[in-house]
Amino acid sequence: MTTDKPPVEIIKNNIFIVDDHPFIIEGYKNAITRYNPKEYEFLITQAKDCKSGYEVIMDPVTTSFDIAFLDISMPAYEEMEIYSGEDLAKLIMEHMPNCKIILLTMYTELLKIKTIIRTINPRGLIIKNDLTFDELLFAFDKVMKKKTYYSQSVVEMLEKSPKDSIEIDQIDEQILFHLSKGTKTDEMPHYIPISLKATIRRIENLKELLKVTDGTDDDLVHEARNKGLL
Repeated sequence: MTTDKPPVEIIKNNIFIVDDHPFIIEGYKNAITRYNPKEYEFLITQAKDCKSGYEVIMDPVTTSFDIAFLDISMPAYEEMEIYSGEDLAKLIMEHMPNCKIILLTMYTELLKIKTIIRTINPRGLIIKNDLTFDELLFAFDKVMKKKTYYSQSVVEMLEKSPKDSIEIDQIDEQILFHLSKGTKTDEMPHYIPISLKATIRRIENLKELLKVTDGTDDDLVHEARNKGLL
């Protein structure tokens, strides 16, 4: 006499995908829905830019997501100061703290990668040039198993970087230079090709990077000189 095995309970997961390229979204969906279909059911919500992503996250009827795939470079939603997938990630971290975030980017600059890891600490970080169907499934499997996944290019960049090094880009260098000359923050856009809001955000990030979060702009300049950045 044989006994029937009890049916396996299907685990439902809410997935959020934000990318401004529809064919990429379809690729993600195709990979996700093939992941252990006998064990998991994936309910997928998608958005095409920062505005639609913001609206989904802030909609009171939206159920918290388990995993979010976010492209970093997308059309901004300036009215709400959401300029990238990084900003959407921070919004998710605030409103859905248990959501595992996977960021995808074309950026290959070490500074940018380090900044993403420092400010977001995503569960997955993938350079799009590394991305294949199998790679996406592998990354998704790692995140589903509560592990962290960095694609090969990210791993190689981090391995080649000195652990205690501080890198800033050209815009940050210009901001520090003008602060050292006494230029007021609201005058910066006259000299640097970014908005006032972006300037303020970069100054805040520099203060965090140099560990003078509660300090003045003069404290920031002083610390930048100590670190050899000026």
